[in-house]
Amino acid sequence: MQLPSWILVVVICTISLQPPCMSSFQGDRIISLPGQPQVTFHQYSGYITIDEKQQRALFYYFVEAESDPDSKPLVLWFNGGPGCSSVGVGAFQEHGPFRPTSDGTLLRNYYSWNKEANMLYLESPAGIGFSYSENTSFYNYVSDYITAQDNLVFLQNWFDRYPQYKNRDFYITGESYAGHYVPQLAQLILQSGSKINLKGIAIGNPLVEFETDKRSTGTFYWSHGLVSDDTYRLMETTCTISQLLREDTLLGYKNITAACLRVEDLLSKEISNDIDFYDVIADVCLSSGDSQGLVQTQNHPFRSKTRSLLSLQSAQEHPQILQAPENIDPCVGINAYYYLNRKEVQQALNAKLVGVANWTTCTSVTNYDFTNLLIPTIDIVGYLVRSGIRVLLYSGDQDTVIPFIATRSNAQSLAKALGLRTTVSYRAWYMDKQVGGWTQVYDDILTYATIRGGSHMVPWSSPGRSLALFRAFLAGKPLPKEA
Repeated sequence: MQLPSWILVVVICTISLQPPCMSSFQGDRIISLPGQPQVTFHQYSGYITIDEKQQRALFYYFVEAESDPDSKPLVLWFNGGPGCSSVGVGAFQEHGPFRPTSDGTLLRNYYSWNKEANMLYLESPAGIGFSYSENTSFYNYVSDYITAQDNLVFLQNWFDRYPQYKNRDFYITGESYAGHYVPQLAQLILQSGSKINLKGIAIGNPLVEFETDKRSTGTFYWSHGLVSDDTYRLMETTCTISQLLREDTLLGYKNITAACLRVEDLLSKEISNDIDFYDVIADVCLSSGDSQGLVQTQNHPFRSKTRSLLSLQSAQEHPQILQAPENIDPCVGINAYYYLNRKEVQQALNAKLVGVANWTTCTSVTNYDFTNLLIPTIDIVGYLVRSGIRVLLYSGDQDTVIPFIATRSNAQSLAKALGLRTTVSYRAWYMDKQVGGWTQVYDDILTYATIRGGSHMVPWSSPGRSLALFRAFLAGKPLPKEA
């Protein structure tokens, strides 16, 4: 009988008592989370120190595959923001194994991505979620460069703690501003000569080219009936969404032009406050609790007087509880907030609060350099494709923040620039005899896909289709055709 890899590591560590055995991953084992249903897979969470001198450490949550974890790949997940929690959003609201409920218990997510892979959720950079820096001067200026460097150090140190995964097929995934985090880390892995076995990246509703991504928002508003023809013409001729966001958030509101002020006023009047801009067909949370105050960051990009210009990841990240096949609860983000702020939950997660009173979905601590948003990462994605790394760019088609229009345009432009040929022509893909979305594949290495009815956070709004997309990506296969 072949022993599981973690048992072998424990045996070796017991004999040798040498690093990394002295800090064995078994110390991070989660016995059980409060209110958790019984499961057969193992969970781990804790800290990986990035800088001993500055006492900077990143928090992670690791969930083994539901079955046969020794044969399945390792997948790293990032949420965006910049400044939002991969644990609190990705793991506990999107595609982790559990969903918190209003009564403080956890429901099993039957569309969890750990059905297909060993899932690693990372709160990065320091200051996000439970991650921290004892030297608080670190928070004064954080950039994409710093984040990528810290993420690489995290991975190298994490593999030292979990050596059985060092040679495992490895994928980096994420959504939104992870359109920066994911390709930048992947590029650094390749350029560093690391022996990490990187096979591919997948990014949902990704920010990879600011001008294209945000300019398409106006077209999406108009095509979905959110604004009038007259307002749309103004957005196309006098002040685009990308221009408005640059002037309002990145350059300072005092510099905003009169034309952009007029457009912003019209958007505020025409678009209802009861529309979720991350999912225009979804109902919003009607909880009596202060959902905005509980979970939204005070220091995120794209904040504006107009609710239509919310950040890439904010209080609207409220994915669903899966009680039945796909039963959506728009208030699950509030449930996650209360759950992760319970002391017994933090103890079970081996987590602690350093320099903050509460865990938050999106941070108000870290001062991120928002000018980084303007720097395209699509060329880095191209570098990865040229290096033989498989790439999936996907979009929920009901998101206004980074619409599928932009993702499709970016994929097509990249394929043309790289001289890739179409190997799967644009077509519908299917799940359970229903159209799951549309897809196009270039040279079997670059895939574009939409999820029909999907939001900015696809695994929230479309958990079944999200899992089908994830499964096909890991298998390196085209999405299913009509049966």
